[in-house]
Amino acid sequence: MATAMELATDRVHPEFDEKRASPSHNGSVEVSAVPKLELLIRYAEQARAREALGSHEPLSDSKEKVDESVRGPPDISEDLINARRALRTASWWAVFYLITTDILGPFNAPYAFSQVGYVPGVILYIVMGFVACYTGLLLWKLFCALDSEHYPIRTYADLGERIFGSWFKNLCAVLQSLQLIINVGTICLSNAQSVAQIAVSHEFCFSIQILMWALFGMVIGQIRTLKSFGWLANMAVWLNLLTIFITMGVVAHSAPNFAGAKAAYGLDPAPVVKTAFTHLPLFAKVNGIMQMVFAYGGAMIFPEFMAEMRRPMDFWKAMCCAQLLIGTVYMMFGVFVYSFQGQFTLPIAYQGVSAFAWQTVGNSLGLVTGIIAAGLYGNIGIKVAYYHVVEQWFGGPSLMSRRGHVYWSIMVVVYWALAFIVASAIPQVQTISGLVAAVCIMQFTYTFPPLLYAAFHMRLDASRNDPGDTWWDVSRWVRAIKGGGSGSGKEVGGRGGEGVRAVYKVFNLVLFLASAAMACLGMYGSGKSIQVTFESAGAATSFGCAPPV
Repeated sequence: MATAMELATDRVHPEFDEKRASPSHNGSVEVSAVPKLELLIRYAEQARAREALGSHEPLSDSKEKVDESVRGPPDISEDLINARRALRTASWWAVFYLITTDILGPFNAPYAFSQVGYVPGVILYIVMGFVACYTGLLLWKLFCALDSEHYPIRTYADLGERIFGSWFKNLCAVLQSLQLIINVGTICLSNAQSVAQIAVSHEFCFSIQILMWALFGMVIGQIRTLKSFGWLANMAVWLNLLTIFITMGVVAHSAPNFAGAKAAYGLDPAPVVKTAFTHLPLFAKVNGIMQMVFAYGGAMIFPEFMAEMRRPMDFWKAMCCAQLLIGTVYMMFGVFVYSFQGQFTLPIAYQGVSAFAWQTVGNSLGLVTGIIAAGLYGNIGIKVAYYHVVEQWFGGPSLMSRRGHVYWSIMVVVYWALAFIVASAIPQVQTISGLVAAVCIMQFTYTFPPLLYAAFHMRLDASRNDPGDTWWDVSRWVRAIKGGGSGSGKEVGGRGGEGVRAVYKVFNLVLFLASAAMACLGMYGSGKSIQVTFESAGAATSFGCAPPV
């Protein structure tokens, strides 16, 4: 995630933003208004045609035929448009690498299998993988239908704004910020658990261990650019792979970490039990399912990847291959570790190793990758909050200005303080990760894409043969669902006649409702799991000193 989000938040070329060249009367920079969907589609069609021809020539010199009615707005120069094209250089195989490296890290997969069992675990990983691939294709089709050099889409929020308006863009920004804060809090928590295991002979208060990482984050968070993190992010990928192989090798030749399981679940040492179907309460199974969502949590950054591609039409190749590889790795790693640790499987797999030497190796590697990830996510999360809250909502100074630097420093302290509160208030990796999956990741991967796709086509069909009614009128909804008349079966990925399109729109709306219901169930499951875990004997308490491992 961090690699891709850098592309959208680390504005190396602010002059290429969608802004007018001259300031307004009050000194602020005006933003070009986004036109109607029909015109956006026509811009996008020409952009895709140029990409198919491999053309990067200026508009005036291009050999392709350009529709004179689809010229860009007068405040966007041809030089700016051609500069935007030149910045798009990534190939589909490069994006495949980015998706794989940003998401790969299946250390919670064994815990997911311990909550649901072999059969539901395998089936759900496969089914959720297929659905995630389908929703990824929906995002790809929407991006290709709406993105152009005149009105580029850089983020998930931009895509939502094209269809629903600014309120949906703000919703995406809030969910994205919330997800990143909880992710940083979870990393602080897992790093503190690693310290607790490494320093088992020299124990000190667990909340202080979390606070150490929050204070460390406040220091490294003062770095405003992500350029310095690039090679560290790539190194973290290989360290994660090394940790995976070490964990698999050690758990196959040693007993589970009974002490850690006792601290986390209150379980006493006993024979390892593996089952095809578990007999745990519903909320525990749902929380386990939410852990699986992490394997397919990259949809939030898919528009960022496509925005950097030379040919966004090729994104489906990268996405499908990456989803297949990631899902397979998560599932195989989860099955393997669960087969040796059963009910004693810990939420972070390498912390379930019983041999202290190898446990320390895993924790040390985890600390390094955790520091890198926390620095990246924290930097990105603060930038997202700064651009939306300080610059857009309150009209504050640019991030690169002197006053912006002051505001940035204050926001860094507040951001990491919030991460500390999240981690110390709920010292349970297995439940806090389920909560962020239900509240945030489910929406970006499963809930929003079918809603956006259905709404996109409903708006187009409702606008055809428009008699002037509004969305308060039943007639507009009927036309939106059934189709708007002649020609409605051929535009923007349409297949078949009005009946087929109507069924397809209803299917996507049903998928949206089902995903939203699953997200609500996930919130219940993770919330109930938090409650039950706190009530269990010996569990770590909020802002307490006893570690949860």
